[in-house]
Amino acid sequence: MNPAIVVPTFVSARAARRDGGGVTTTYDHTTPLQQDGELPRLLESLQSVTGVGQIIILVAAEKPIETQAAEKVQDIAMRFPTLNIVVIGAPEAALVHQRMEQLNLGRPTKEVGLAGYGAIRNMGLVIAHVLGFDSVVFLDDDEVIDDPNFLVNAMYGLGKLTRKGIPILAKTGFYLNSQNSCMASRENKWYDRFWQQNSAFNEWIAKALRGPRLSRSNHVCGGCLAIHREAYKRLSFDPWIARGEDLDYMLNLRMYGSDIWFDNKWHMRHLPPATRSEGTRFRQDIYRWLYEFRKMEYSRTQIDLMKITADSLEPYPGPFLRPGIRRRIRLTAWLRSIGRPDKAAYRKAAKAAAGEASVYAERNCTNYFEFQYVWPELMSRLENDRALRTALVQSTIQRRGLDVAQSAAAVAEEPTPVRNIDPGATTEIRLNLAE
Repeated sequence: MNPAIVVPTFVSARAARRDGGGVTTTYDHTTPLQQDGELPRLLESLQSVTGVGQIIILVAAEKPIETQAAEKVQDIAMRFPTLNIVVIGAPEAALVHQRMEQLNLGRPTKEVGLAGYGAIRNMGLVIAHVLGFDSVVFLDDDEVIDDPNFLVNAMYGLGKLTRKGIPILAKTGFYLNSQNSCMASRENKWYDRFWQQNSAFNEWIAKALRGPRLSRSNHVCGGCLAIHREAYKRLSFDPWIARGEDLDYMLNLRMYGSDIWFDNKWHMRHLPPATRSEGTRFRQDIYRWLYEFRKMEYSRTQIDLMKITADSLEPYPGPFLRPGIRRRIRLTAWLRSIGRPDKAAYRKAAKAAAGEASVYAERNCTNYFEFQYVWPELMSRLENDRALRTALVQSTIQRRGLDVAQSAAAVAEEPTPVRNIDPGATTEIRLNLAE
């Protein structure tokens, strides 16, 4: 297989993150324009990984600094001449949208763009598809790849069939933290009595690690995610979810009759910078879970979708997709506003649960399903699109200050150089499944 590695990176104008970002455009961490951040550390680690071919870096930045942000990331990329890196910034995103209009596909900037977790991942899928790759491996810029066989493990089983003929079209691994553990913090504070998210996750992953190498997954690590072309041609990420777009993608796959698989031999090290505001992050979680709950409720009214129940998602994330989630969120937010720092942000989060977050969920719960009618046609029309591919290459080469005409002409004639990765010749992966 020929996977493209896709890495979103988030750049801000200054170190202090504003608390006034939009629902879908507030990020866990951003790198100030004048700092390198964690991206060079990831790229350095990729130099030792077997089979690395195309790396696509997606640059998300505030509009006033979009150009500088892309140039900064390009400068970082050029420090690693042994890696084949293409940087996608605002100019390249504009080319994608322009080509969509030319093909009468509209201009879905909300759905495919460089703002919002879901839209950014969709942009990565579109770029990889235009360049002709048969799979995508998503990484985050705050990770380190320790295992030289990381990509070999990423491709294990992908695109193959189980004994029961079930295709494996998407899979995830797991994160190791700085203490070499994949478990979430086990602290159970009094103010988290109604919100045992870490405990629920730990219960699930402990069982998954004891099972067969590949099993159906209830969890997704967005920075350790491989998707086969046959999946991403059919299914997009949800641009309307505030965060947790990776787990949401698993739920979407189930609704549309597929699934994500957990590989307990595939992992990397996640070393994120400190979160500036836990209260702000929890506010996004409120939007996320209320939106997810409402979206699942709506999906059950559609005859063309598989019905997903909270019971099928135990022990995680089922408890967060049951009736009563709004009350639990409000209680947790108020308790945390007493027992934790960032009290004002938690009080704001509690109010959001009762008002704006619920309104947001109700207003937007149908949007994703409407976009899904468009996505397969969009991807079909853009597959290996030579005009867009050439325009993207010209734009990125120009940013690097190279000979545009000569280099772009050469790339237009030849496929993007990649290294074939096939971890095994078998077409069947033996699994023990709980159907």
